Amino acid sequence: MTGLTIETEGDTRVIVARRFAAPAEAVYRAHVEPALIQRWMLGPDGWTMPVCLCDARPGGSFRYEWSNGAGGFHTTGEFLELTPFSRIVHVERMHLPDPTPENRIETTFEPDGAGTLMTMRMSLPDAETRAAMLASGMEHGMEASFQRLETMI
Repeated sequence: MTGLTIETEGDTRVIVARRFAAPAEAVYRAHVEPALIQRWMLGPDGWTMPVCLCDARPGGSFRYEWSNGAGGFHTTGEFLELTPFSRIVHVERMHLPDPTPENRIETTFEPDGAGTLMTMRMSLPDAETRAAMLASGMEHGMEASFQRLETMI
């Protein structure tokens, strides 16, 4: 459909938005069902997700592990709120191998014409953490994953 957009807000927020040519329910499910997550949330080609644990309920946790054959990293987090098919709030930290500061993410899934507008509002603890995240090139891995997701839903 379209590529993602990234905006900043204040000193500590990043807003990622992307439209999908699929209903909100399908996009939401792809963010909470481990069998689906493991197929699309891979970042650039050449990466796999050998471990995908996801207990999508308030207070539930998740752990995603990625590998490219030569190395890898993982993310852990907890779900705070879930409103089926419209909203997920969670916290996460990447382990590279040391854990990054906690990132609070509110993801909304809104009907948008024949598709869905997904908006991720990320709140970082400080401007330095946000700058490091934006300098990482995260948008390339995210968009590669979103393009893969779009072919599945």
